[in-house]
Amino acid sequence: MKIGFVGLGRMGIRMVARILTVHEVVAYDINPKAVAEAGELGAEQAASLEDLASVLPSPRVIWIMVPAGAPVEGVIDSLEPALEDGDTLIDGGNSHYKDSVRRAERLQAKGVSYLDVGTSGGLEGAEKGANLTVGGPEEAYRSVIPLLESVARPDGYLYCGPSGAGHYVKMVHNGIEYAMLQALGEGFEMLRSAPYNLDMTAIARDWNNGCVIRSWMLELLGDALEGDPRLETLTGEVGGGETGRWMVEAAMELGVPTPSIALSLLMRYRSRQEDTFTGRVVAAVRREFGGHAVKEAR
Repeated sequence: MKIGFVGLGRMGIRMVARILTVHEVVAYDINPKAVAEAGELGAEQAASLEDLASVLPSPRVIWIMVPAGAPVEGVIDSLEPALEDGDTLIDGGNSHYKDSVRRAERLQAKGVSYLDVGTSGGLEGAEKGANLTVGGPEEAYRSVIPLLESVARPDGYLYCGPSGAGHYVKMVHNGIEYAMLQALGEGFEMLRSAPYNLDMTAIARDWNNGCVIRSWMLELLGDALEGDPRLETLTGEVGGGETGRWMVEAAMELGVPTPSIALSLLMRYRSRQEDTFTGRVVAAVRREFGGHAVKEAR
């Protein structure tokens, strides 16, 4: 396949490198340096979105990997005039599932398929194989399976249902992630506050060998603690929060009680008011798995 790829940030450029081992890629980003980097990896460089659309064979397949909201809308607005019946757009970012439904309906009028793909696994997933949850027309999904296979880990992609289903599942995944991170933060705050001189790095490593709570997040926390045992190089201010807010709002609409996730979302807002070790743990693990920005301690 020859595909278009829009958005060459931390995740996008790594995904392009992985896709290039199997398929051809025409790459575009608003940052010319990022486009040049993709070119060095072997991608064909596009000077604009219009240029990208013009050099792709029909039916076109274009993967969009840009931040949710206005950036996605802007890409679609620029591409839409060039799109034709049979083309497929894939939104691999963290868009709100209702936005994905609306965009799919808009593009369907032109015969263009819109797939919403929840992409999980952080930077490691982008490099070594992500986890994908896909929503949209099933026929379009089946037509891009070779592309999904090149992005995902073996058995790491799933067709979830019609438009919005893929991003809905990813939204719930992120809500669960919030609660798990918060539990790790609170637990290690207890370890740090214990009446013992505990080696938190060693505990994290030990727990990941057969313990009930062993996990990739615990492994990443061990990595973070090994380099900074008291996490003194960063503050406990935790970024993000958008997908968690969407999750809690959807839960309220559906009448589903999600107290742990709701409280973990509120604790992210709390972290921006006063520094806590709990917040440092959450911030450190997010930095490890997703390269998310942290606020350095002064």
